[in-house]
Amino acid sequence: MSKNPRSLNPKPPPTLRRHPPKPPWKNPRLHLLLLKKSPPTLRKSLPNPSKAAEATEKKSTEVSVDRDAVLARVATEKRISLINAWEESEKSKAENKAQKKLSSIAAWENTKKAAIEAELKRIEEKLEKQKAEYVEKMKNKAALIHKEAEEKKAIVEAKRGEDLLKAEELAAKYRATGTTPNKTLGCF
Repeated sequence: MSKNPRSLNPKPPPTLRRHPPKPPWKNPRLHLLLLKKSPPTLRKSLPNPSKAAEATEKKSTEVSVDRDAVLARVATEKRISLINAWEESEKSKAENKAQKKLSSIAAWENTKKAAIEAELKRIEEKLEKQKAEYVEKMKNKAALIHKEAEEKKAIVEAKRGEDLLKAEELAAKYRATGTTPNKTLGCF
């Protein structure tokens, strides 16, 4: 099986052809056909075949210069498009990198906030527990103070009762003996 040499070397794209396509005035049949079928304004713009032959001699040297200029322009456009593609790629990389960092910062912030809120809740629970303990202690102290006050009141009441009984007994004794008490009242 033999390989076709043309299949190995594919035809270059139209912009990279070595020779530009022939203009219609170089083909006399095509030129006449265009002159017959074209509107009057186009007929004026199409060159005459005899003038075209003279122009081709002058343009044959210009064609190689034009071809080089076209090839240079194509190479420049290719280079510019590669630069633009590289620029877009770098910009998208920078955007993706910044977006990734921003999302990691947001995740870090959220975890720190959650940790702070959990610690605050734990402290609040601890303070509530301490408050309940202190309230219980204060209630116990208040109950103890009330108990001591009741005991002191009972002692004072008992003492008063004893003093009243003693005063009644002494008054009865003085009445029975008819003597007056040694101590006089301080207000008289």
